[in-house]
Amino acid sequence: MGDDEVKKEALQIITQHNQNLPSLVVFDLDYTLWPSYCEFEEDDMPYLYSEALPILQALKEKGISMAVASRSRTPDVAKSFLQTLGISSLFVTQEIFKSRTRKSRPHKTEHFQRIHATTGVPFTSMLFFDDVDRNIHAVSKMGVTSILVGNGVNRGALRQGLSEFSRK
Repeated sequence: MGDDEVKKEALQIITQHNQNLPSLVVFDLDYTLWPSYCEFEEDDMPYLYSEALPILQALKEKGISMAVASRSRTPDVAKSFLQTLGISSLFVTQEIFKSRTRKSRPHKTEHFQRIHATTGVPFTSMLFFDDVDRNIHAVSKMGVTSILVGNGVNRGALRQGLSEFSRK
């Protein structure tokens, strides 16, 4: 399925939940928007999961703000990837923290405290996608609707996220 078809379906999914949409959708980066850890050199060519860009475009078209909450051993590379992919400007804020090792990564609650402070959006008005179960559990306790993704953000994850959000 091409990008235009994915975007069209994503727009339909969003429209189905028009009565109760999140004010802010927050994405992790590694294994959520792109299929790797960004531990490469800044001149490496990153790429997104196949459905990520059309979903981001659909959210933007519908006027839904987006943000990034990510921890990386190479935050400068992550920011460079966002620029190279041409999606950096889609996000109202980017909370990308440095971590020493993957195992030492704490929960994403600090990211969300900063996102809330920057945007003023209540936690209960946010939807979050991440590939790490412990982050999903920790952020959910803050009142954020949180969705675990297996192979990156896709239409199924978007549908699940908006369905769970609308049941609040």
